[in-house]
Amino acid sequence: MPKVSKKLKDLLNEAIAREIQVSVQYMWQHVLWSGVKAFAVKDVFKSIAIVEMKHAEAIAERLVYLGGTPTTKPTPIFVGEGLKAMIEQDVKDEAGALVLYREIIALADKEGDIVTRKLFEQILVDEEDHHDTFTSLLEEL
Repeated sequence: MPKVSKKLKDLLNEAIAREIQVSVQYMWQHVLWSGVKAFAVKDVFKSIAIVEMKHAEAIAERLVYLGGTPTTKPTPIFVGEGLKAMIEQDVKDEAGALVLYREIIALADKEGDIVTRKLFEQILVDEEDHHDTFTSLLEEL
């Protein structure tokens, strides 16, 4: 088992909390949104929510391997009152993930944890895509 810092384990738990948050947030946005515009975005919310839950699982598995205990508490969930408010929050959440995951990649690299670095490089690709998707949706509102 690789030896990693408490800081890296804490950041992995922060990432798990964030992934739980957005997976619930996006799924509830999928379920709760209605109206004509919902047909254009409902499935986007659902598919991204599922990807985010898979991220939470992968990160939790890695954290357990490294000797940590995954959190079960999400960061605050924001469903939103209207479609624009929902997507504006989703853009912010994805932007925050990009910053956090780049920090995790840099620290994992510094500590020689190649597997964690590669895991987050893969997840970062998805997160950039989610950010782009939500940013593009917001342009149409």
